[in-house]
Amino acid sequence: MKLKGIKVDSRMVNRLLIGLIIIMLLATLIGSKSIVSQLKTQASQLVSLKAKNQALETEKTNLAIANKEVQKYTPLEKIAESIVPQDKDQAETVREIVNIAAASNIKLTSIDFPTSTLGQSSTSKAAQQRILLSQLTPVKGIAKVYLLPIDVKDDQPADATTYANFYNFLTKLEQNRRTSEVTNLSIQPQSDGLITFSLTINEYIRPL
Repeated sequence: MKLKGIKVDSRMVNRLLIGLIIIMLLATLIGSKSIVSQLKTQASQLVSLKAKNQALETEKTNLAIANKEVQKYTPLEKIAESIVPQDKDQAETVREIVNIAAASNIKLTSIDFPTSTLGQSSTSKAAQQRILLSQLTPVKGIAKVYLLPIDVKDDQPADATTYANFYNFLTKLEQNRRTSEVTNLSIQPQSDGLITFSLTINEYIRPL
């Protein structure tokens, strides 16, 4: 076979075909790598967008939860404003506990408060505020409300009382505005069916 004066045999045709096939394969390979690279880039962008979307959804969920918490605790705060004492008058608290005990035929051994810095003097407004809040622990979930633990004991066998009197004492304490929560209760049986006891009263306070 001749092509414009060039002699072309079958071997040359085969070589040309093989060369063309190799060129096509190389082009296909290069094209495939380019497509794969583009797919990887798009996949990475898609993952990033999904992550951002998930973050937005999480933020939206957290915001909804926060709004529910605000709605949940707002009534508690309003209740606290109306029923929680606004002072930590220890003399008044002791007087009420003693009166409740007397009404329940109970003779108390001691009423103890946490250590206080109330006796210290200071001209600093911030220091005066810290002194005012001494002995108090902030209550979680209710702004500006504090807890004051009070230890109450009738631990002398000579002052032992009946369980009925003790139960009446507890009931009256939990109905009182200043002494509404009783914790850390301990009872010691004595002779003749009488008991002695010790307990902690949590007084809730909302300072002015």
